[in-house]
Amino acid sequence: MALSRRTLLAAVVGGGALAGCGSGRGAEGGRAAVGSTVTPAGTSSPSPSATSTPSPSAAPSGSPAGTASAAPSAAATPREPGRAELVQRYAAVAPTAWGLDLPGVVTGLPEGQQATALTFDACGGPGGSRYDAELIDFLRAHEVPATLFLNARWINANPRTFEQLAADPLFEIGNHGTVHRPLSVTGRSAEGIAGTGGVGEVYDEVAGNAHKLTELLGHPPRFFRSGTAYYDDVAVRVVADLGERIAGFTVNADGGATLPAAEVRQEVASAPPGAIVIGHMNQPGHGTARGVAAALPGLLAAGRRFVRLSDVL
Repeated sequence: MALSRRTLLAAVVGGGALAGCGSGRGAEGGRAAVGSTVTPAGTSSPSPSATSTPSPSAAPSGSPAGTASAAPSAAATPREPGRAELVQRYAAVAPTAWGLDLPGVVTGLPEGQQATALTFDACGGPGGSRYDAELIDFLRAHEVPATLFLNARWINANPRTFEQLAADPLFEIGNHGTVHRPLSVTGRSAEGIAGTGGVGEVYDEVAGNAHKLTELLGHPPRFFRSGTAYYDDVAVRVVADLGERIAGFTVNADGGATLPAAEVRQEVASAPPGAIVIGHMNQPGHGTARGVAAALPGLLAAGRRFVRLSDVL
């Protein structure tokens, strides 16, 4: 079987460009098997911290689209390890893996799920702090829920819009990092973006925006996605220790907000049940909104259900 252009490029360069911040770099993401990676991270950690991994949401898998799930209770939230504690914990641990799809990265919904999860990143920073109102308005008009991964810089640039999105039960807010960096404990880069340079910087990237979101939302975010969606295995364990689950993806819908509408439509329309779809909501005028708007009516007419990540994870 001939490989698609996106799959072929993913094999050549090791993944898709997921910067979505107007860098103009290549953006050909592949597909992961639905539900293929849900292995808990940190099982071999010298200092296991199972209590820091969030428990599954109380919302049943059949929750109707847009039904708000209960915010985690403060009493149930485990103590967050501090920066110095994590630096010491992993001081002697070297990473052995790097990529988009590692143990601890959720790349699909639980086995048997017939719904699809739409996720959209807002990367922030130069070229990445705009707002695709056309996309969000379409989702609202069709009552299609989604998980929105927001970077701290994007929130700072769009405070009123953030408030409106956070107040809308159709959406849940995820953590897209403080300054949109790949998560590495060695400074490894992805898609031309320098990664975090050590465990301390991994903490800053994850916890910095998590604390911001906790203050704004009244509860901590449950899901994290790094800039570019690249991680090494030590960084994955740090995120788990900080109480968040890493959301990967099954289908890269817009190639870092670079694909034309026709290709976005094709990617979204062909997303199988159980898929996590990644796109971008910070590049208005690109192909994402029009491609999504062209794909979703057919899926809805066929009975496809859409969920936020917390509805089923």
